This record gives sequence, structure tokens and C-alpha cells, in this order.
Amino acid sequence: MPPAASSARSLAEILDSLTREAEVYRPVEDGSVQCLACGHRCLIREGKRGICQVRFNQGGRLYAPWGYVCGLNIDPIEKKPFFHVMPGSRTLTFGMLGCDLHCAYCQNWITSQALRDPAAGAPVDRISPEEMVELAIRYRSPFITSSYNEPLITAEWAVSVFRAAQPHGIRGLFVSNGNLTREVLEYLRPYLVGYKIDLKSMNDRSYRQLGTTLRNVLDGIRLVYESGLWLEVVTLVVPGFNDSDEELREAARFLVSLSPDIPWHVTAFHRDYKMYDRDDTDVRTLLRAAEIGRSEGLRYVYAGNIPGAVGEWENTFCPQCNAVLIRRYGFRVLENHLSGSGQCPRCHASIPGVWS
Repeated sequence: MPPAASSARSLAEILDSLTREAEVYRPVEDGSVQCLACGHRCLIREGKRGICQVRFNQGGRLYAPWGYVCGLNIDPIEKKPFFHVMPGSRTLTFGMLGCDLHCAYCQNWITSQALRDPAAGAPVDRISPEEMVELAIRYRSPFITSSYNEPLITAEWAVSVFRAAQPHGIRGLFVSNGNLTREVLEYLRPYLVGYKIDLKSMNDRSYRQLGTTLRNVLDGIRLVYESGLWLEVVTLVVPGFNDSDEELREAARFLVSLSPDIPWHVTAFHRDYKMYDRDDTDVRTLLRAAEIGRSEGLRYVYAGNIPGAVGEWENTFCPQCNAVLIRRYGFRVLENHLSGSGQCPRCHASIPGVWS
């Protein structure tokens, strides 16, 4: 069993017992393996762990998490957030432990930083893919979403759940940091309908503080868009970190270069984990970010995490005639005039998304 810090040893032993041989990797010389689940492409020697701490090499084989959840909830799909995927529907959302990044403001750090931060870690519940699907059916959820921690590093478990769900017409969604590889996306693609990515900054130095590179994430966003999956992008607007006009404008321009139809969610930061040295994002900053997105040509810009305070920026409008198509308050859908057709009822313009 790979070594673990003494403060996390009991949790490591539990997690190491809840694994199966990974599928997204390749063996290399001298018993090492190369993990292909995230953009780090870790070369892992015998008895060692990857950067995420939950994928490890034992006997020249890579083992990955399998058979448990650390969070399991029925959520509004708007909470993910997906605003162009069957508004008002629900999704069974699950998470595991671990992450390939170490963001100082992580709101899920108790789960994401397990085995990395001695203060992190949470109880796990054993469960099978079939039991997960039974829950989705019981609660009439048309989707199952892998979220909470970073789902790329537990891709094999997600696929096992999605594969079991497919015969029942239940579709998979991914909520991820976007630090992906072409190999893992090809592995996931047959089981997904939508993919949400966090674009945390347009500054490479800032991204390196979080644990990856800007290029990895921009490439990841581009790969997901080109794969044909429905893509929505979120930027958590953090004062003093990524909230300058220049950086927000650069993010919007990058998305427009792929497609002006990609929904961009600018959301409010609140102090958490190791980042208490700045104020929470105020409404004025959030509205400024949203206005920048629209001025750069994005057709669907949303402001989140301050429900009721951002006016029209919670709603979906027709970009052709400006009719209100979906009216929201936070995660609640108050009106939906698309009715599964994906067309504006006033001018019949086609609105991109997954509507039925």
C-alpha cells in the first residue's frame, strides 16, 4: 500500500481499499505508470501516488477510486450551474474525495483536499452503480452528475455509474475544473451530455498558484467544445485575484472565439478555506463582469450566488428579439417559455442547449 501521512493514514487505508484498476492510464518502463486522467499526466513510480493522492501505483498497475460516495444529493440542475440543460429539472449529484488542484478558496475543501490537508476528509458511504441508478429513478432524475470534488480523478467510477444509467435514459453530466486530457475526454464522451468547466483566471501565474497552467484549462475548454458536448463555463469572480476589467474581458473574448453561444456564469466569491484576506464579491463587481461578457459578444451571460440582487442577469433572453425565455430566482425557475422546443415562442429563433 502506498505511503500516507500518519494523520491521514486511516482514511488512506479506507480509500485504498475502495479502488479498482484504472482504465485511463498506460504502463511505462520499470513498473511505473502514466496517469492520463488529468492534465498533470503524472508519472507514478511503484508504491507512489499521483498529485491527486487518490490514484496510486501498486504492482505496476494504476488504481483509482471506486465503489463509494462522499456526497450524494438531489439538486436543481441550475445549482451545477447548467442554465441551458432542461431548466427546472433535477439531477442526482455525487462526489468522492480528492482533487488535482489546491485552490486556497475552495468551498468543498473538506472533500477535495482529503489526503493532502490533515484537516480535510469526510466519511464515505459504500454504494454500487446500480444503487445509484435506483436512486435516480426513485427521485425521477433525468441526469446523474459527477461533482463536488474533481471528477476527472475519479473518471472510472463516474463512467461505471453513467454506463449503468444509460439503459434507463438517464444522462451524465460533469462539473469539472477543466484540467483534462484528450484521452480522458474520449473515455467520458460516450456517457455525457453536458460538461461545466471553471475558468478560474486568465493569468498563468494565478493558475500555477492553484496547481495547473492556464494553457491546460483553455485547451480543456476547447476540447470539450469541439467534442460536441453541451458546454457551460463558470468564473468565480474573486476580488484582487481575477476581477480586473482586462482579465474578465480576456476570458469573455476567449469564449467568444469558440462560440458566442457558450453560457458564461460569473459568480460571487465568499471567503472560505485559506482565503479570508479579501472581501466577498459585491453586486457591483458581479454586474460589471456580466456587462463585460455581454459587451464582448457573449449571448448568454449569467450572474450568480447573489439571488435576487442581480436583476435580469439570472434570466435567459432571446438574443434575436430580447424576449424573456426563462425567468429565475437563484436555483428556482419561475417561468420557462421554451417548453422543451428550444425555440423562442415570439420569433422562433433556435436557442442552443439541451431542452428535452
